Amino acid sequence: MPAALKISPFVGGGGLDPSVSKVYTGWYAVLSGGSFPLHDVSWQYPPGAALPILAPGLVPGLDYGHAFIVLAALCDAAVFALLLWAARRRGRSLAAPWLWTVGLAVLSTMPWNRFDLHVTALAILALVAATARRAWADRVFGAVTAVAAVVKVWPALLLAGTSRGRRTRTAWTAAAVTGAAVTAGFALATPNAFSFLAAQESRGIQIESVGSLPFHVARHFGWSGTWAAKDGSHEFVGPWVHGVSIAMQISTVPAFGWLLWWRRRSDRTAARVLPDAALTATLLFVVTSRVISPQYLVWLIGLAAVCLLRGDTTQRPVALLILAACLFTTLDFPLLYRGLRDDASWLSIANLYVRNLLLLAAAWLSARRLWRGTVPARRPV
Repeated sequence: MPAALKISPFVGGGGLDPSVSKVYTGWYAVLSGGSFPLHDVSWQYPPGAALPILAPGLVPGLDYGHAFIVLAALCDAAVFALLLWAARRRGRSLAAPWLWTVGLAVLSTMPWNRFDLHVTALAILALVAATARRAWADRVFGAVTAVAAVVKVWPALLLAGTSRGRRTRTAWTAAAVTGAAVTAGFALATPNAFSFLAAQESRGIQIESVGSLPFHVARHFGWSGTWAAKDGSHEFVGPWVHGVSIAMQISTVPAFGWLLWWRRRSDRTAARVLPDAALTATLLFVVTSRVISPQYLVWLIGLAAVCLLRGDTTQRPVALLILAACLFTTLDFPLLYRGLRDDASWLSIANLYVRNLLLLAAAWLSARRLWRGTVPARRPV
């Protein structure tokens, strides 16, 4: 049984987390009325995100918030069962289900109060399906990946490690067709399906991201900026923030340029490469993003768990770094968050530095080990 099942998903006095009781409940009211939340700046997701938001309304006998928690609990248990089945089918160790169990437990109640758990479950399902030695495996992998990406964009990175030739063509074609069909269905059925694109343009430096680190220290040395509730998160506003925001966006270019160069040079025939590359690509996305929300760690734990299904994975030490980052993430949010946001306490700043440095180290180590494990050494002429 997942360790998260042993932890109450509620906050003080049995009340629901505000993400569910206020944000998701508000979105549900708008979406169930037949429209996307056009004027809500916190809605910054592709149209498929409506699926996990609307799903609790189908649960009989429960109000929306408690139905959301029940579905999240079932999703957690389903992922655990899938990882356990996959590990036993191959006669492997139980490292994968244990990492999922411990990682979500360390993240406390947060995973059950975010729909990122549902998206991660789809990503894990896609990667496990890709290992089946059947003709349909690549098509199912591509289709499930596309559905996950239409819910929240990052699962598209799972396609980074597909092997050359037919398997890439099959998986990418299935992903393109499925993604286009699902997106078109939402666009035709519901107005404002693409309103999230405009909301993303105005994002700044969220106070937990890598780009925020210098501003936390600068607040103690006379920097005139501050934080503001903006675009659905807490972001820094003030001198140099816009420049750092642009720099973070630019840093994504060499990161994905490296991924393209790796695909050109690498041997991706081994089955371990697909999940290993997915974890590397997602880590690069996370550390170069202007936002690092606590729920991003759910993605990383899920992908790392799939990597551990194979004994020859290159990502074993990376998984340990991610697990350590989960601990400091929980200390950051919610325990030290007010001190980080309002008081700029040195303890909360130090904790955030450790968490983000762990993620940076994990991204660097993940890319390094992926390269060494897949790119043939050049032979001297």
